[in-house]
Amino acid sequence: MKQPWIHSARLDLGFILAPAFVITALVWLLQERIAQIRDVPPGLWLLLIVGVDVAHVWSTAFRTYLDRAELRARQALYVMAPLAGFVGGVLLYRIDGMLFWRVLAYLAVFHFVRQQYGFVMLYRRAEAADPLWAKRLDQGLIYAATLYPLIAWHCQPRQFNWFVAGDFFSFDAPAFAATAGWIYLALIALYVAKESVLGIRRGWLNLPKNLMMLGTALSWHVGILVFDNDLAFTATNVIAHGIPYLALIWVYGRNQQRSDHKLPIGFLFRKRFVLAFLGVLFLAAYFEEWLWDTLVWHDHATLFPQLAPQIAADDHAILSWLVPLLALPQITHYLLDAYIWRMNVAHTPWKTILFLNTAKT
Repeated sequence: MKQPWIHSARLDLGFILAPAFVITALVWLLQERIAQIRDVPPGLWLLLIVGVDVAHVWSTAFRTYLDRAELRARQALYVMAPLAGFVGGVLLYRIDGMLFWRVLAYLAVFHFVRQQYGFVMLYRRAEAADPLWAKRLDQGLIYAATLYPLIAWHCQPRQFNWFVAGDFFSFDAPAFAATAGWIYLALIALYVAKESVLGIRRGWLNLPKNLMMLGTALSWHVGILVFDNDLAFTATNVIAHGIPYLALIWVYGRNQQRSDHKLPIGFLFRKRFVLAFLGVLFLAAYFEEWLWDTLVWHDHATLFPQLAPQIAADDHAILSWLVPLLALPQITHYLLDAYIWRMNVAHTPWKTILFLNTAKT
């Protein structure tokens, strides 16, 4: 039985599965040095936040707004998602600025959790003949691997935040976190037993699915619970999430050029233009963060030319329009991503395009 890679063993291992292991190992090896760093250094912030986190948000455009066939097929979705995101953001911010950031934080959490779930579902497509309970156990464990660290974070506040200080609710409930931990351990034990029994019965193990499970568990646990440090959390959170997504978009775009749904700028998905692909995304992300910094945050003057007028931090009326507008790319990314990769959506060629390479091997 061949392994159910998305594109190929080399690309999947290098850019979808390895990032979680590599960044977790680096954080572990450099823990003493990282512990001495209170704020992420500007250069590293530029790489992690602009080069990976914000860039991966903008990469969604290649899957949606820059795909004419996709855009025509779901015009209402691609108009309503940003419109609803902006209107909802303005209303939330007008009620209370912290309410906006809190809702955005939990929307981001949902997106991050669902991405790991989505990758597991992509990789377990070769196990369609397994019993339904086996699929449910896979789903339960990937959710537990992401939700348990988040539950523990809520029950024992950390020295870092998702977006801004106070965006997560905080509870004094150590017993609840302990119970969640025991449930997580039980699911791990059941999963290992299930994989062993079914693996022997089938005569093979699903390598990419199990690596995705393990990488997710390690990066989320280490980044959130083992080290109470902003840099450790940012690095594991951003790298393990952003790089696999960028790889997914690049694979999809590359395969599109071999299908009937070619992109007008498909040359960016040739191997020799991969740096141009990343450069376009970096420029878009840099421009967005320049606006954030010069209009709202004012905390990375060394990285961004301060040419735009500064908005007073207490000017709630202006910020209630400006902040949701600046956050619109990521809001739209979160909303659309909950739909465009769904396995059970009918009348969409995305699965055929994504698995084009492995379907022919």
